[in-house]
Amino acid sequence: MQIPATRLDQIANRFAELEARMASGTLEGEEFVQASRDYAELEPVAKIASEVKAMREEIAGLEEMLADPEMKAMAEDELASIREALPEKERQLAIALLPRDAADAKPAMLEIRAGTGGDEAALFAGDLYRMYERFAAEQGWTVEPVSMSASEVGGFKEVVANVTGAGVFAKLKFESGVHRVQRVPVTESGGRIHTSAATVAVLPEPDDVDVNIDPGDLKIDTYRASGAGGQHVNTTDSAIRITHEPSGIVVTCQDGRSQHKNREKAMQVLRARLYEQQRDAAQGAEAEARKAMVGSGDRSERIRTYNFPQGRVTDHRIGLTLHKLEEVLAGPGLGELVDALIAEDEGKRLAALAE
Repeated sequence: MQIPATRLDQIANRFAELEARMASGTLEGEEFVQASRDYAELEPVAKIASEVKAMREEIAGLEEMLADPEMKAMAEDELASIREALPEKERQLAIALLPRDAADAKPAMLEIRAGTGGDEAALFAGDLYRMYERFAAEQGWTVEPVSMSASEVGGFKEVVANVTGAGVFAKLKFESGVHRVQRVPVTESGGRIHTSAATVAVLPEPDDVDVNIDPGDLKIDTYRASGAGGQHVNTTDSAIRITHEPSGIVVTCQDGRSQHKNREKAMQVLRARLYEQQRDAAQGAEAEARKAMVGSGDRSERIRTYNFPQGRVTDHRIGLTLHKLEEVLAGPGLGELVDALIAEDEGKRLAALAE
């Protein structure tokens, strides 16, 4: 997809303007914060645009050199090389110019729940949580548990965590859906392979200004926490249940010793769920287009199978199979899947723009 020369000039002029504003020393407060964000977002685009412009200008100069018999052979060799490289550079620029999801730069709320499969599903939910923890550590992100409901055999019936860092939602948003595991459970004496599942939901965490919650819409209940956590947790009314009555969303949190802390964490989850609900409503007209991309992000959609006997992971949305199950669960291999999903989404959006 060839970007017009006038568009390249617009990008260069806008970036130069931002550079001048940042260097002026006159920006303060929110104005400085916004300019910094704009600069960081535009800088990689401006770099690629500059490279495309330079390559085009070099082609034009080499084409003029073809008229000189002494320079023709050298010019032809260089022309062939640049003409071969230019389409990929222009594609990179087209991808960089694609409209971005406003939530891509936000932190995310990661929710994992055991699905069909009983105890084995809870164990698998624990495996998935550790996989995302390791992947997050590689990315330089921070994972903070918000709520955990442990299974008696290990793993989790449900775990909710806040993931913060650069570009969290952009990289994790395609993880939402049903993750299926095929393996011999530790409790299976006959060696039979079982199929279990866990659901993953990745929700962008909003800023305070993104979601306005009326305290009058909330029903807040306190109760005594149950399960592991020590005597204090089990003998005081520290657990919190918040019901947002207009939407029917219910959030519980009982992991902390402090009722205040549990309430704070529950509100954090509620804001994320309400924000995602608002995003879904706003993007209603684009729903079919989103499904035609890598996936709708619907947690009811089976997206991936982890097959232990064959040591493989298959992402059903893009038909990609990796025979490196241990590496995926250890974190590094997940990056390969994430990158492939992002590339597929970008490719399909580019094709849609070209139509």
